[in-house]
Amino acid sequence: MLVQQLGYLVALAREEHFGRAAGACHVTQPTLSAGIRRLEKELGVLIVRRQRRYEGLTPEGERILDWAQRVVADHDALLDEVRAMRHGLSGRLRIGAIPTSLSCVSLLTTPFCARHPEVTATVTSLNSRQIERGLHDFELDVGLTYLDSEPLAGVRTLRLYRERYLILTRAERPLAKQTAVRWADAASEPLCLLTGDMQNRRIVDSIFRQAGVDAPRPTLETNSISTLYAHVRDGGWSSVVAEPWLRLFAVPDGLRALPLVEPDAERSIGLVALDRDPLPLLARALLDLAPSIDVQAAVEGLT
Repeated sequence: MLVQQLGYLVALAREEHFGRAAGACHVTQPTLSAGIRRLEKELGVLIVRRQRRYEGLTPEGERILDWAQRVVADHDALLDEVRAMRHGLSGRLRIGAIPTSLSCVSLLTTPFCARHPEVTATVTSLNSRQIERGLHDFELDVGLTYLDSEPLAGVRTLRLYRERYLILTRAERPLAKQTAVRWADAASEPLCLLTGDMQNRRIVDSIFRQAGVDAPRPTLETNSISTLYAHVRDGGWSSVVAEPWLRLFAVPDGLRALPLVEPDAERSIGLVALDRDPLPLLARALLDLAPSIDVQAAVEGLT
């Protein structure tokens, strides 16, 4: 059994298409198909359900995929370690970040890339469930996500900052004259919010309920925070936004951002990495660097 054959299986499960998987592995489709058939013959089980096209994995194939992902990840981590011994840290650091954290991720990647110029950092916007799946499927090295709301299983964590919440509204709206807005009062506003598959939205809904009101039904939903800002600016909506996003957008002209109170709610956000030993080199390097960066101070210094 070759690690290469296991890599073919991992790529096929990810791409769900023989041609795309072959392209990802930089081999021809017949080479990839033959490698998987050799794997099936060696293990004595059918791994892939196929007719004229890929139809998924057999139950045995799903179990083998779990092992294949671990073996391939460990093999890649070993190669990274050896390269680092000879030439210093290099490779690709794969970061999955929830959308509300994207305005802060540069506080980590900028000093990391300065310290390790041969490493390419890739940041992908994902929801918390996608980050969890990406870590366990070895498609991500680290995630930047909520730590105390729907916590991820089987991960190491490093808390970086607290996320507080504001209502973003047009300056001419009556509540814009206040210094702070109660969650219960915000519920009666025409709201645009993130979609329900985003953990931030589930958090916001839970805080409304904590304030003693039903979670409001927004008249517009999106998975894009910049789209929320645009609709508040150009329409009659208000929105609940995470305070750290003021790092990126500030408060546009004609709008006001006011603290939401009663309750004074916040959630912790930090780095997560799969709890394995040894921890892969690139993930370890970021987790070693992160405690020296005061992300909380950067967030608080901009509001």
